[in-house]
This record gives sequence, structure tokens and C-alpha cells, in this order.
Amino acid sequence: MGATRAVGALLGAVLAVPALLGVDTRPAAAASTTAAKTTAATPATAVSQPLGAVPAAGAVAAVGAAPGADAVPGVGAGPRVGVVAGVGAVSGVRAAPGTGPSAAAARPAFVPCPQPAKVDRKPRPSPPPRDRTGPVVGGDGLATAGLIAPAGAPSPPGNLTATSWLVADLGTGAVLGACGPHEQSPPASVQKLLLAATVMAKVDPTQVVQVNQADLDFERGSSAVGLLLGGRYPVETLWLGLLLNSGNDAANVLARVGGGDAGVPGTLAAMNGEARHLGALDTHAVTPSGLDGPGQFTSAYDLALISRVDFARSDFSRYTATERAQIPAQPPQDPKGFQIQNENTLLFQYPGALGGKTGFTDLARHTYVGVAERNGRRLVVTLLGAEAVPLRGWQQGAELLDWGFSVPAGASVGRLVEPGETERRAAPPATVRRAAAGLGAAGPVQRAAWSAGRVAGVAAVLASLPLMVVTAVRRRRVQPVAPRREPTRRSRPR
Repeated sequence: MGATRAVGALLGAVLAVPALLGVDTRPAAAASTTAAKTTAATPATAVSQPLGAVPAAGAVAAVGAAPGADAVPGVGAGPRVGVVAGVGAVSGVRAAPGTGPSAAAARPAFVPCPQPAKVDRKPRPSPPPRDRTGPVVGGDGLATAGLIAPAGAPSPPGNLTATSWLVADLGTGAVLGACGPHEQSPPASVQKLLLAATVMAKVDPTQVVQVNQADLDFERGSSAVGLLLGGRYPVETLWLGLLLNSGNDAANVLARVGGGDAGVPGTLAAMNGEARHLGALDTHAVTPSGLDGPGQFTSAYDLALISRVDFARSDFSRYTATERAQIPAQPPQDPKGFQIQNENTLLFQYPGALGGKTGFTDLARHTYVGVAERNGRRLVVTLLGAEAVPLRGWQQGAELLDWGFSVPAGASVGRLVEPGETERRAAPPATVRRAAAGLGAAGPVQRAAWSAGRVAGVAAVLASLPLMVVTAVRRRRVQPVAPRREPTRRSRPR
């Protein structure tokens, strides 16, 4: 009996440990039922819904698609919430299988982008593979490698060599049309727009910075302002050199200063963090200037998100619209200084142009971002992978801006997500996180108290086990043995 009691006490103590730790020991079906009820009671923030569903007013049609045309399998899925979208992207929560609206039903049929009959293209790097299931940033209407435009809209221009492009309204965030909006491509110097979005708010424009040797360490023959070793330049001058002259030297200086003690690596980490915050999940930065680097990609959609943030700043808008700027003298090396001119020809040739950014590298080819305003509408055009014949990058941007202004204001095929929106969608609701931890609806203070109580309870149980066993064994040894007695016989009634 004593041994039995000892074993029973031991089992009871062991069984008490999960309860003290808050571990759910019920069968899997019962636990799943409770988790499902908790999730169902949570407000509708499920990540299985498209990120940026197309407004009802903007019926989506694949331009030129025949009725009943089938989509090409596996083509044109954009980035998903928390799925790797560019090297270095952070993984997170994926949509639950079988939940939410049918993505396949909402996604457009594949229609090739209109291009000239013959385009001489150079070899270009392939982006990393991506998961092509789940919600698409900006709406399922953007889940295509081909053309997408609103129903009834005019046909987009057919003389574009860009491999991907997008036109959006900066005011409303409506995407008016696109070709492969989430297809990844090297950015070239339009990467400098992400540098501006990350660093411009961190540095004082009046601060004077001295150029060091590392700032001038970049590909020879690439674009530069002409900063001098040891020269001292105001930050505002560096921004003008970056945006007007596409200066890679200016990009290095600004990245070093903006990174603080962490320098350029700190700024690159911040640029990738900013991209994730904006919802630009196709983007991964390796160089602050946009000079080619392994695994460096972006998309036409991401560039629109980044441009929207940049053009919301008055200082950026002023810099990018500046036609000419003076670089200050640096005696004795440069006693007079010199003038630079804005390389964005759209600013001089297109009515209502507000600014933008040009780009070119051997791998990226021509890239371009342009913004213009007409009749109260501000549109942005982004394009990647273009050739200079028959139209230069800015000219292709002008063609797309004209087309965008011809699209009715209420039409769209998707939308630009707001900063932080994809992060909120990727994170599980607070009630689900607490339920998964076995904490119910407890707050931080209560959770801390429960944790301390559980630890103390477990420690007490474990400490008492040896004493319980020893006590039971001792009782068995000292217990007197009672003499055996015969049962008393009773007379059976007759």
C-alpha cells in the first residue's frame, strides 16, 4: 500500500506539471475546436484576404483576352504576405488553405504586354523563386506577368520595350493599369528613391559632410556628381546631386551619414526594412546607389509604393523638380564650383511633370519613374527593363502617363497598400497569439504574474517528489504487522 501511495503521488505530481505550465493536454480535436472558435471571434483581419482588393467601381478585365480564355498555369503570381519576395525578405504568416475568397477566380487571364515586334534584349539575371499561392499585395487583379487594365479603358501604347510597368494615382492609390506589376527586375538608379525614402527624414539638410575615400569607391565610369576627396558639402547639395545627376558618390555619402555608427551597412539594412514596411515585398537592396549587386531586385509595383512616400515630402518634391543646382567650390582643388542639370527630360518636355528618376545599368537596362499632374490628378509611372529604341525610358513614361490620364478616374485594377498594412496583415491577431500561448485574454501584467506562479508551482512539486517517496517507504517499514485472525463462524438459521 505504501509503494502504491508513493507511485500515485508521483503520478499526480507529474500530471500537475502541465496544468501549472498552462499546457493544453486535451485531445487534438478538442484543442483545435477551441482555437477555431477563438479565431472566429477575432475581427476580420485574416491574412487569407487579398491585400488591397479591387474597389467595386473598378471592374477588372484582361485587355485583349478572348471570352473564357484560360490563365497560363503558374504565371503571374505576385508576392504574398510573409513569403520570401526578394533575397533577405523575412518570412511570416501565410494564408490558411481553403480559407478566404478564391484567388484563382479573381486573378486575370494572362495577356501578353503590347510591345514592338522585334526587341533586341540583353541577357538579364533571373530573380529568386517565390511561393505563388496566397493573397497578392495590391489585390488579386495584379497577379499576372502580363497586361491588366480596367474594362472599357483605351488600349495601352504598343511601342513600349519595358518588360514591366505600372501607372497609379498617387492621390487615391488606385492602380490604373500594369504589365507584370510584381515581376522582379534589377532597379539601377531608381533604387535611389528607396534611399531617399529611408534616409531623408534622418539627416539635417544643413549639415556639412566631408567626403572620404570609401565614398568614392564605386564602379568607374558610372554616374557621379564629381565630389572631391576631402571636400565639404551640405546634405541638401548631396540630395540635389543624387536626384539631378544620379550621383553614386552622393549616394555613398548619404548612406554613410544616414547609417550613423553602422554606416552604409546600417543604411542598407534600414532600406530593406523600409521596403517591408511600405509593402514593397519584391524589393531587396544590396547597394544604396542601385549599381548592380547579387540578389538586388525590385518591381514596378514596389517603385510606385516608394515614389508615393517620396512625393508626399515637400523637400523631396522640391529637390526632384529642381532643373539646375550649383555645386559649391572646394578650394584649392576646385576654386569655382560647377553647375549640374536635372537629367530627367520629362521635367522639361512633358506638361505638368513634377519629377522622377532615371536609371541604367548593363543588367537592369533602362529604368524610369515619372510623376505628372493634370486636372487635379497626380499620376506616377514606373517601368523596368526597357531598351532605348524606339523610345527612351522617359518617353515610354510619357506615353504611359498620357494613357493613364485617359483612364476614367474611378477605374482601377488594384491599389497601392498603405505603409505598415502588410505588416499588420502578416501578424496574427493579439487574441490568437494569446490563445496560442495558453494565456486567454490576459494582459502583460497578468501574464507575468501567471508565469511567476507557474514557475514557483513547478519548483515546489519537483522539490517535494523525493520527500514523498522517502516518507512512503519509511511508513511501510515501521508499520506493525497485525496477527491473522480466522473469520468468526455464525450459525446459519434453520
